[in-house]
Amino acid sequence: MSAHCQVTGRAPSFGNAVSHSGRRTRRRWSPNVQRKTYYLPSEGRRITLRVSAKGIKVVDRDGIEAVVARIRAAERAGR
Repeated sequence: MSAHCQVTGRAPSFGNAVSHSGRRTRRRWSPNVQRKTYYLPSEGRRITLRVSAKGIKVVDRDGIEAVVARIRAAERAGR
């Protein structure tokens, strides 16, 4: 689960690399996943998330509190 975004759920996608001669070999496209540390004011602590570039935009748009609540609700529903 190395290249997996905790916010958007994006994971690597797979396909073929096609050379000039048309030869096909398998390859993968990894999402742009980065470690980001956010401060949670409600808990008075920092958390580290593995988020993609789009995940960072989602956090900026919705706020870290809402995103963490959504992640925790998904974890509870998955158990």
